[in-house]
Formats: sequence, structure tokens, C-alpha cells
Amino acid sequence: MVQPHSRSQLLIARARALGPVPTAVVYPCSRDALAGAMQARAAGLITPILIGPQARMADIAAAEQIDLGTCEIEDVAEPAAAAQRAAAMVGEGRVEALMKGSLHTDELMSVIVSRAAGLRTARRLSHVFVMDVPGHEKLLLITDAAVNIAPDLKVKADIVRNAIDVAHAIGIAEPRIALLSAVETVNPGIPSTVDAAALREMAQRGEISGGILDGPLAFDNAISAEAARIKGISSPVSGKVDILVVPALEAGNILYKSLVYLGGAVAAGVVLGARVPVILTSRADSPESRTASAAVACLIAHERRHETIEI
Repeated sequence: MVQPHSRSQLLIARARALGPVPTAVVYPCSRDALAGAMQARAAGLITPILIGPQARMADIAAAEQIDLGTCEIEDVAEPAAAAQRAAAMVGEGRVEALMKGSLHTDELMSVIVSRAAGLRTARRLSHVFVMDVPGHEKLLLITDAAVNIAPDLKVKADIVRNAIDVAHAIGIAEPRIALLSAVETVNPGIPSTVDAAALREMAQRGEISGGILDGPLAFDNAISAEAARIKGISSPVSGKVDILVVPALEAGNILYKSLVYLGGAVAAGVVLGARVPVILTSRADSPESRTASAAVACLIAHERRHETIEI
């Protein structure tokens, strides 16, 4: 039998074997943020550069018995300034990943999406969860459950492309992608079915490459080949799905949290579409999820060393 969370442990081992990635940890001014960065360092995944108020971070480390060791520290007082400094360090070539600390997500993301920061690429930013679900035979990617609220067709195309890049980085050569909706037929009254059909056509024309797309598909028919068979649905994705593309943020957020809190899944989260991957953790994330998120970002950063990113 497959041991629970063995696949996320394998991701961590693969990333560790490639070596740590220099990572700007943006405003780690809480116990969880500081401990998470040190945990990723101890796992051999990142070489952290802590950006925030030095005295405050030192006080937290002392109070919580967190060993900062010889970590490089950039003494920056405010969250927004810390995010701007992290962006500058990407431009200087000093870091290959960003990790969110205890600042608000909006404070970090607003800097990343600003033209002045120089982190934007031709792609839309989107979030991908890499889920290790006990009882499921392989890793399952869910997108977008954290950044894009109600994506239109153009944004969804980039969401799919970003997810394919993550799949490739973690070792899935030709991911199978389910474009989720409530039904399997195109219904103008359900916009996600229309988008799914358009995305499938884009893939057939080569506008989206690197994976096998199908949809619209309901969740059961994406996950279960038997459910698809009973309903008379023939799909190259059913029962073999690697990536679930949700119609909107609410659906993705509910889905991933259901798998975590009812299914015991480990969720590794990362933002794609910028010049470097962004480790976007939540205050409620388990230590295992934080480390797995760092591992996914590490694998993406190593993959990008051999690519040219379109700005």
C-alpha cells in the first residue's frame, strides 16, 4: 500500500537532491512564518534571505527558540518595503524564489503585479495546489483556488499553461487536464462549459501545449473512470487526471480545503506567472504543507534555469 503523503515526501527528496534555491522570505514576523522558512532550510530546499525588521525577527526567534543560524538578513521596517526589496533582489539575480511571510497576501501580490517591480511576464499570475491525497494513486493539481476570482477565457488559458509548467517541473511529462464544470455537455447557461470547450479547441490548435485537455467534465467523471463509463462518457482524462481546472476561485478553494480537512491531504501551494515562483503559504498550513510548498518552488526554480522567460 502507498503510505499517506509518500508522494509529497518524494517531491521533497527530489528537490533536496537538486540543491537549495536562494529564496527571499518576505517579512517573516510571526512564529509560523519564521519557523516555516527555517524548516525549508533544514530540509535542504532553500537558502533563505530574511527581509524584515531585524530586531523584531530576532526577538521572535529568541522567544520561540528558532535558530536563525547564519541566515542573511535584510533589515527592512515595513511589509510593503520588504516586498519591494524582494522584487529588487530578483532583478539583481540574488534570489530565484519568493516566500510569503506574515504580511497580507495582497501586500505581496500588489508588488509582484506592478510594472515597476519588474517581476511580471507575458503570463497571468495564477496559483496551483499540488495535492497529496491519501488513498488517491497520484499527485493531484488544483488551479486556481487562490488568486483569480472569476477568470475569463484568456485568463483560464494562462491558468492552464501555468499548471502544465508545474506538472512538468514535478515530473509529469504529459499531464491530463480536466476542465471542471457541473455537467459534461456545453450549456450556454453555464459559462464554464463554454470556456471548457473553447480551451479544448485551443489545445487542439496548439495554442495550449504540453498536456492533454478535456472538458467540460464534472468532478466524478474526471476522477473516476468507472463513473465516466456508467454515464457513457469517453475521455482520455477520466480516471487518469493530473490537473483539475476549476471554473472559479470559490469552487477551487472549497475543493482543496475539503481534501485537506476531510481527506487529510497535504497541499503544496505556489504562484506562477512571475519571473520566479512564489511560495504562498497560509497561517493555517501544516508544517508538512509548508515544506512541500518549498519543494515544489525549488523544483520549478531548477527547471527555469534552463528556460528563457518571456517578459
